[in-house]
Amino acid sequence: MISGAQAMVKCLEAEGISVVFGYPGAAICPFYDCLGQSSIRHILARNEQNAGHAASGYARVTGKPAVCVATSGPGATNLFTAIATAYADSIPLVAITGQVETGLLGRDVFQEVDTTGAAEPFTKYSYLVKDASDIPRVFKEAFYIASTGRRGPVLIDMPVDVQRQLINFRYPQEASIRGYKPRFRGHAVQVKRVAEAIRAAKRPLLCVGGGAIAAGAQKQVRALCEAISLPAVSTLMGIGALPAGHPLYFGMLGQSGGCAANEAVAESDLLIILGARADNRAMAKPDQIEAATAVVHIDIDAAEIGKNLGTTIPLVGDAAAVLEQLLEQSPRGEWGKWLEWLRARRAREAAPAAAPPRAGCVDPEAFVRLLSAKMEPDAIYVSDVGQNQIWSAKNCAVRDGLFLTTGGMGTMGYALPAALGAKLACPGRQVVAVCGDGAFQMAMMELATANQHGVPIKLVVMRNDMLGMVREIQQREYRGRETAVALAGGPEIGGIAGAYGVPFDRIDSMEEAGAAVERFLAADGSYILECVVNPREETR
Repeated sequence: MISGAQAMVKCLEAEGISVVFGYPGAAICPFYDCLGQSSIRHILARNEQNAGHAASGYARVTGKPAVCVATSGPGATNLFTAIATAYADSIPLVAITGQVETGLLGRDVFQEVDTTGAAEPFTKYSYLVKDASDIPRVFKEAFYIASTGRRGPVLIDMPVDVQRQLINFRYPQEASIRGYKPRFRGHAVQVKRVAEAIRAAKRPLLCVGGGAIAAGAQKQVRALCEAISLPAVSTLMGIGALPAGHPLYFGMLGQSGGCAANEAVAESDLLIILGARADNRAMAKPDQIEAATAVVHIDIDAAEIGKNLGTTIPLVGDAAAVLEQLLEQSPRGEWGKWLEWLRARRAREAAPAAAPPRAGCVDPEAFVRLLSAKMEPDAIYVSDVGQNQIWSAKNCAVRDGLFLTTGGMGTMGYALPAALGAKLACPGRQVVAVCGDGAFQMAMMELATANQHGVPIKLVVMRNDMLGMVREIQQREYRGRETAVALAGGPEIGGIAGAYGVPFDRIDSMEEAGAAVERFLAADGSYILECVVNPREETR
């Protein structure tokens, strides 16, 4: 017989988990004691939220569930933001939290919180384990649920006494959950209807969302577009589904998207939404689209179809599988004039008027274009939230790599820990994180994590001493009254870098940018590059 804590470790080993991100505490100590005697590598984050974000970066690169761990009470509640972020972006995580003894549940004892109850709105499923004999089944189900259907976080709350109970361990070969039967392939009749609609369309357009990336469907997206000359745009989370320079890709749509992409949506007569929820950031006027355009909505989650945008043809299924089914149908049409029109709009947008030189600061959009051009073709670009996210999304030329950010929840402080997780998952690939100085101060302690565990972090900090996106909203919607957006009081980022022993560079003009970026990317270990940005800079 073995303890429940030993069983937890054996479950992780059976699922092929080699890395766990977390922060220990009393209620999860039995598990940590057993984890320390296993071959699983533990990455000690400096904050539970960042452990969850690091696990998210790891999961997004590997395409498999990653594991994050916290103790009860404040450990669990600190982890909630990362769990909610993963839920909004459909990232497969298994979050393990310690809990007080089962006999003390509900008594408001030290470090007790109703973890499963509090996290219910933003977990795909959750378990409060009260019998150690349930551990093998619960873990098998948790990994299955997290990685199938619409992916997402699953929470396992483990009372400390359950971790000490003894059981006869046997890990199940498969999970069988009554009522949970996710659809993988699209219904043949619906696939045929979609193919017929594409053939009949004069101005079809594919809108690729994060669901396509989560499904690993980039190859199928490209194959379908090229096979039938189907033009495509993407949401923020769908960036990278097609290479930025692909002749059939017309940019990111939405409130912060490009004119060519938004005009394409407005003029299309068939909009094919693939793995996107079509929320307000992507489509600000859904009523107008519904009135003028036939809509095909393809998603693994039936609940997302038609939620924000009326749908003509719904199709439930995995993005990669459905696209392969459509390829078999070969739904070719005649839309040469449509492609000419789209190319003309893209060409007009590709040559914006040059911004006037900015004394003492860097042009953030020009810098992102320079940085992404010099990065390796399969590099992973991790963007934080705020103005830097929009500058990155509109100007980062993703080729064969990945663009990681948080679009659904928009969580500041995401980029640095997520980049750490991504680099651990793929140590041979170039990983660059870009954040603002506000987000940097939310996660800068993870530089210690990178040092401790030998993970080289390349970090660009866009510094404007301002919560720039909020300032823009206040300027636009609150008559220019700027409240609580000035980031006064430091820190000196070079001093922070020095404290963590990380090489540092600072630039305040585009004349310095080329050489600085080359030094930044060529460095063997971690490196921080601070870019001074005008506090009044807009996202345009």
